Amino acid sequence: MDWRKEHVIVTGAGGFIGSHLCERLVGQGARVRAIVRYNSRNDRGHLDDLAADVRDALEVRALDVTDPFAVRDAFEGCTTAFHLAALIGIPYSYAAPSSYIDVNVRGTLYVLEAARAANVARVIHTSTSEVYGTARTTPIDESHPLQGQSPYSASKIAADQLAESYHRSFGVPVAILRPFNAYGPRQSSRAVIPSIVAQALSGASEIRLGRLDPSRDFTFVTDTARAFVAIAEAPQAIGVVWNAGSERGVTIGELARTILALTGSQARIVEEAERVRPEASEVYELLADSRRLRELTGWRAEVSLEEGLERTIAWARRHPERFRAAEYTI
Repeated sequence: MDWRKEHVIVTGAGGFIGSHLCERLVGQGARVRAIVRYNSRNDRGHLDDLAADVRDALEVRALDVTDPFAVRDAFEGCTTAFHLAALIGIPYSYAAPSSYIDVNVRGTLYVLEAARAANVARVIHTSTSEVYGTARTTPIDESHPLQGQSPYSASKIAADQLAESYHRSFGVPVAILRPFNAYGPRQSSRAVIPSIVAQALSGASEIRLGRLDPSRDFTFVTDTARAFVAIAEAPQAIGVVWNAGSERGVTIGELARTILALTGSQARIVEEAERVRPEASEVYELLADSRRLRELTGWRAEVSLEEGLERTIAWARRHPERFRAAEYTI
């Protein structure tokens, strides 16, 4: 696939994964229309962190994906669409579930309608490993049942089903990528890895976390961005769900101890009740089976957890102003 011939649109471009995806697409020569959420500060999110030559190559548009008119206009002339715009914080979904329906479900509906109207050649819709809920069997392949254990995961299940329905009902060329716990530079301390890193680098005597026993499959963000591109390049990917994970599980407690060792922190790890999910909402184990994606495209995670953590810590050391280590952010 010659990306120099592609006019790409990325929703959620100002987000953590979206900014890394834009960076990769520009590097491959694509013309990229980067969609960021409109705000009065003209804040472009993490796109402002990109190198000047990458920023200059982007066509940035600010809009809200819950406005169908703006979304439809933005899709005109595009050949490939990556839909990443979403509300993603699980704790915040307990406090504001209606917002998740608005952005994650209605926003996806408007994206699919816009892609349909514009005759986009391929749409890569972003799911999440959270739609699987606590694993019934591991590793988790794409046939695992879907379980809505939080308003966030329920909204993403609904969005995924909409995407599948638009492919089956209207022939919209949709592929669904299900990333497992992306992490890396630029991620906010809303997520567990930057939260631990920020607390460790702050010199705090305690690292405050939720439950320590849940296990996750952490995948470095550049590998996740590569998975998006791999799916877009494979015509056989259309109409199918694809897992992308490192295929290595680690508990939150083990993760925290590794980060403390890498940062040289002597802090004590404690569970804090405020950070614990409701019992039936906690997802206890997520471990990817990415064989389907590997067999089709050759993709596999290349960055080890240890190397990825070192890169993430190095970035956090350079950007201490990005973190409020003493605060719990939902």
